[in-house]
Amino acid sequence: MLKPTNKTNNHTRIAIKRLRKKEGKIFLSLINALAAFEKLKRPSRSARARLLRDAFGRKRRFDAFLAIIGKKAVGYAIFFETYSSFLALPTLYLEDIFILPEYRSRGIGLKLFHTCMVEAERCGCGRMEWVVLDWNKNAIKFYNQIGARQMKEWLLYRIEQKQFRQILQKT
Repeated sequence: MLKPTNKTNNHTRIAIKRLRKKEGKIFLSLINALAAFEKLKRPSRSARARLLRDAFGRKRRFDAFLAIIGKKAVGYAIFFETYSSFLALPTLYLEDIFILPEYRSRGIGLKLFHTCMVEAERCGCGRMEWVVLDWNKNAIKFYNQIGARQMKEWLLYRIEQKQFRQILQKT
């Protein structure tokens, strides 16, 4: 199993810290970089405002960590709790984990992932879960190397907001 380190290949220190409000613009730029990596549209102006509100507002909907090398934010993880009725414990759900492409293969993702596991343990979570795109072979290899188990018996379904009213009226 892989072990995290505090140093990258070029001996620059990796720091993982909780996202703070003053880092909002940096955080949004990393989300834009993830959108580019996944070939998706960047969040709209209103979506960016909601991201910041949901990260720092009165009713926080998620938490995040930043990965820093020197003074540069090079990655992030967004997470929140769900709940397992069978475990009767919370689950830490990892929504995003992203490292800028030019900073990959330096142990940064592993350190960020380990920080999330420590957070799950600190919060009394019974497990940690996430999804990965089927074409992201590097991420799949990483998750396999650390001992994560792919859940083959569970299928992911989604209903998007624009469908809510239509489905509610039909059923």
